[in-house]
Amino acid sequence: MIAFANRLADASGAVIRPYFRQRIEVTHKPGVHAFDPVTEADRGAERAIRAIIDRERPQDAILGEEYGEKPAGLSANKWRWVLDPVDGTRAFITGRHEWGSLIALEHDGVPVLGILDQPVLGERFIGVNGRAVLLEGEKRTVLKVRECPALKDATLCATDPSAYMSPDEQDAFARVKAVARLTRYHGDCYIFAMLAMGFVDVVIEGPLHRWDIAAMIPLVEGAGGIITGWDGEPWREGSRTLACGDARVHEQAIKLLGGRQ
Repeated sequence: MIAFANRLADASGAVIRPYFRQRIEVTHKPGVHAFDPVTEADRGAERAIRAIIDRERPQDAILGEEYGEKPAGLSANKWRWVLDPVDGTRAFITGRHEWGSLIALEHDGVPVLGILDQPVLGERFIGVNGRAVLLEGEKRTVLKVRECPALKDATLCATDPSAYMSPDEQDAFARVKAVARLTRYHGDCYIFAMLAMGFVDVVIEGPLHRWDIAAMIPLVEGAGGIITGWDGEPWREGSRTLACGDARVHEQAIKLLGGRQ
């Protein structure tokens, strides 16, 4: 299944690369109040992935950001692919590298394989079977989070609290930020990869869609990290997201976020 998932990432990257740093049409998704951009890179990449799955694994379910859900061909089939062809479209259309193609495979609702592919940088992060690796061509690096026992020594990342968190959530985030040593913004999926590599200690996001996070769960956990809701419970649809490299700093962050008293 890993080889098949890699082929999906290859197909996605082949579609996306020609659009990067080009003057492409950007449209706003209908029904969304805040600016939510989408491009032909997003749509074309998801179509390419779906075409391969439909041809070679037609009984598998698919959930994708751009084209919604396709149920499993057989009720007994518990496999579902979860796709976000360009996570970080805002970064993509502004010529920045902090985006990636997210491909996850779930079994009975549990993410068991996750890929974050950055086809322009030639980086592919894979989490599966309790391990996480970074592939750069022929180079293979095993990923491991770093120890960080105290939040006061932690590097904290978030995409954009002012855009993706409610006022109460922003207040909770500010409590963590006030303690952390360093806080950096923006990055979307890429900040989860940096956590898995050991460059970031804490990632805090507001509510995410399943296609935003399903691939990140095997990646972060495979590198030895923890990814939950703000309440410390397993991530579920609509959860506000907390990812940490060290269980001790995870517990400290939960308390400041108001998840545990």
